Amino acid sequence: MQRLFFAGLLAACLLAAPPAASADDKPAAFTSGAIRVIAPWTRATPKGAAVASGYLSVTNSGKESERLLGGASTASRRFELHAMATIDGVMTMRELTEGLEIKPGETVEFKPGGLHIMFTGLAAPVKEGDRIKATLMFERAGAVEIEFTAAGIGAAAPAGGHEHAH
Repeated sequence: MQRLFFAGLLAACLLAAPPAASADDKPAAFTSGAIRVIAPWTRATPKGAAVASGYLSVTNSGKESERLLGGASTASRRFELHAMATIDGVMTMRELTEGLEIKPGETVEFKPGGLHIMFTGLAAPVKEGDRIKATLMFERAGAVEIEFTAAGIGAAAPAGGHEHAH
């Protein structure tokens, strides 16, 4: 049932036009209720790649916990939330099948080597400068339309250096 729901989200995000980044080169920000998503970005992929990763920051300015449940993208068949960790010197990655809690006042960073979004079953290679429309699904805030900007292959952060600390 949940997969059918996310398939419907994919169809909806194909038709949606998210807001563009502001003219003063600030990171793109997308909001719904108490949720603010800042600077979604991804990396260009080599030809033939079937997966890509997505990164962003999510802030919950509300008084109640929120849960990021998953999402959908125009660029891939699947959109998964993943966490990476090093355990006994071994890097592991696991899908967050129950989503991710974002507590009131908390900002959660999705970044290389940590929390990230996996785009699996890419429809085409991601090229530097591409914009990938996607929908994040939250338990309370509902669907939030966003757009990932593709940095170069191997980039540590988008071209404008939008990765930031909180």
